[in-house]
Amino acid sequence: MSAMSKNPDAPGAGVLSIALIGPNEVRRKEVARALSAFPGGTIREFAGFPPDLDVLTQMLEQHYDVVVIDLDSDPKYALEIVETIFATGSATVMVYSAQADLELALKCMRAGAREFLTLPLISSEVAAALARVSVRQPGAASSKRAARKLFVFLGSKGGCGVTTVSSNFAVSLAQESGQSTLLIDLGLPLGDAALNLGMVTEYSTTSAFQDFSRLDASFLSSLLARHSSGLAVLAAPGEFPRSQPSHEAIDKLLTVARQNFDYVVVDAGSRLDLRGTALFEESSNLFLITQIGVSELRNANRMITQFFSARGTKLQVILNRHVPHAMGFDDKRIAKALTRPADWKIPDDYATARRTQNTPTPIALEDSPISRSIRDMARKSCGLPKSRERGSLLGSLWPFGRATE
Repeated sequence: MSAMSKNPDAPGAGVLSIALIGPNEVRRKEVARALSAFPGGTIREFAGFPPDLDVLTQMLEQHYDVVVIDLDSDPKYALEIVETIFATGSATVMVYSAQADLELALKCMRAGAREFLTLPLISSEVAAALARVSVRQPGAASSKRAARKLFVFLGSKGGCGVTTVSSNFAVSLAQESGQSTLLIDLGLPLGDAALNLGMVTEYSTTSAFQDFSRLDASFLSSLLARHSSGLAVLAAPGEFPRSQPSHEAIDKLLTVARQNFDYVVVDAGSRLDLRGTALFEESSNLFLITQIGVSELRNANRMITQFFSARGTKLQVILNRHVPHAMGFDDKRIAKALTRPADWKIPDDYATARRTQNTPTPIALEDSPISRSIRDMARKSCGLPKSRERGSLLGSLWPFGRATE
């Protein structure tokens, strides 16, 4: 056993118990040394995989906060181990490999791994990964959990990309923060946030609004679908609703959601008719999405000056599909049209956006200029520093081995 704390049984925040499973001794010792540099826990090394999954439970009968698994010795069986541990919810799973393989990284994420470490290890990445695990521990949650927040995405015009940005922001927020996150699609009647995430859902907002007087935590939970990233989703209905929900019903949904999730993300489409709801109260964080175009910028100007001029720093303007100097608009002219500089610029990458719309993999789970911009938005929104990209394929894909400033 490699000690990272002189007294692992002593009470205190940040103490982690780690199981390191690695048949290859050279790789296992390298990972053990890197883990040992983190001051806050103990490591127990296992020199081989369990002969079968039934033995895995006995092997890990002592509670571990983290289980770190060698992928390269037997990738297929390692993934089965990841799935088994994740299914029990007993520990955070991390994996390591000498191969910077994007497809393998995605398989690990879908199996339940929260961190992917690539060899040779970078000490700052290992420390950052363990620090994220520490924050997720129940003992740390009471003191480190961020204040509950509501993020509302609104478009200056239909087709601005509200659903693409909001749904991928929600995925990134859930992953980067490690906190409970819910995405609500209020882009009625044609909301397709779930479709953007490659999900098929049984229930929708219609189910919540039909009898909203009995809406509580248990009822809401029964309506939610779970994305592989950990994000909870309340989708828009697959058919046209017979009637629009009342403001009272929407407010009740938001109240229950905010009581039970650390972060609630709402895709509001371009629905200014919802201004009378709690969506746009002072405690909300509003992202206004627009594009470089006369109509879009004009609409954004009207919305900012007439409806949101008093919101101050909680209003953030996003330029989506941004191309510098497009249509002759430079930053100065755009800022003049908006009455303020844009807070975020998401680059135009039609090929990536189109490809992910036709596959079950969201943009947030790929490495692209779009995903990096949205990830940085999510990190800032939950109080994390901007990510520092690493020169490898997996270094820019959360949650696998990202370094932070």
